[in-house]
Amino acid sequence: MRPSARKLNEMRTISIETGVVKHAEGSCLIKIGDTHVLCTATVEEKAPSFLKGTGMGWVTAEYGMLPRATNTRNRREAAAGKQQGRTVEIQRLIGRALRAGVDRAALGEKQIVIDCDVLQADGGTRCASITGGWVALRIAASRMMAARTVLSDPILDHVAAVSCGIYAGQPVLDLDYVEDSAAGTDGNFILTGSGKLVEVQLSAEGATFSRIEMTQLLNLAEAGIADLVRAQKAAIA
Repeated sequence: MRPSARKLNEMRTISIETGVVKHAEGSCLIKIGDTHVLCTATVEEKAPSFLKGTGMGWVTAEYGMLPRATNTRNRREAAAGKQQGRTVEIQRLIGRALRAGVDRAALGEKQIVIDCDVLQADGGTRCASITGGWVALRIAASRMMAARTVLSDPILDHVAAVSCGIYAGQPVLDLDYVEDSAAGTDGNFILTGSGKLVEVQLSAEGATFSRIEMTQLLNLAEAGIADLVRAQKAAIA
């Protein structure tokens, strides 16, 4: 039924390679099917000005797509002179999601910037960015602990994200581009490793959905997140 011949509850192949950027405090290349995202973490020894004197740290994110990440060339946003609304929305989402897994008091007055650059897009780029961004963040936090620049581990839990939707009348897990562009209902689910919800974005793109279908999508997402967390654990082992 699915164009990829996957089962309704089947994720695409997940691959996470760490240490791919020499100078970053944390980095990984995450591949979920044909969606490939380079994620790096940069530790800055100064928190944003609105946190000065609070003892609290911050995690933020920037997101972008390379011009040929898609089947037609996208103009670089720097050349256009401003970011698109979609870009701003996604990088705010990534930052919110990753902060949910961080003890900002343990981080202290530091900021960690997660950069997510989409090398190739085939649906689910924001979800891959969150999942890979957490791996880069975890590596950076481990380095801070080894250098004793933090007194305790600032990472509270895994954070991962996956898309789910209603495609051809059936709830499906981990939409690729073909499914995403034709889905009647489309959603992104962000959860912690312990199964707590961080954020759910679910909307009727072409058809309304029932409460039962919403529950079915959440159940699929929980199974997909479990697969992603296992991949995260394997990557940082």
